Amino acid sequence: MGYPEKYPAKYPQLNEMEFTDTARQILIRILKVAFPHEGFPDGPYERQADQIFELANESTWFRIKLTQGIATLNDLAGGSFLELDDDGATKVLKRVEQTDFFGFIRRTTILNMYEDEEVWEALGYEGPSFDKGGYLERGFNDLDWLPDPRIEESGEDFVDIVSDLPTAQHTTEES
Repeated sequence: MGYPEKYPAKYPQLNEMEFTDTARQILIRILKVAFPHEGFPDGPYERQADQIFELANESTWFRIKLTQGIATLNDLAGGSFLELDDDGATKVLKRVEQTDFFGFIRRTTILNMYEDEEVWEALGYEGPSFDKGGYLERGFNDLDWLPDPRIEESGEDFVDIVSDLPTAQHTTEES
């Protein structure tokens, strides 16, 4: 029974890890590099980092993965992930993109950050439409950030195009 007693003594930081302000800044930097949006406010990234830390605090496994991942990023960065420019940070993140650490961050962010109303505002999303009667009567095609669709008449009759398609042959097997 000596193993459980030795493990915490040898690696106390894994069981008693506290997420420091530096760790939070690194996580925010990871999020900004992995989920870049031009002109995006800092608030959603900061709230997402806090949410990741909350989830990690609920699970020893996630806490360990997050702690190890942040340490690994600093090692791969040659000292400080925070000091890398965007290209350097992207290269480091590509080296860890298949790890549980990065997978945890990616999944959590995709599922949660894009539910933030400040993100909706920054992206031009008006939010859910159910409580407003749906999109049909509200201008479902009022997205001003998409280019106008190209509408051209081909001059061909649609029926002629469809009539060129092969038809299915139905056969039955008799016993």
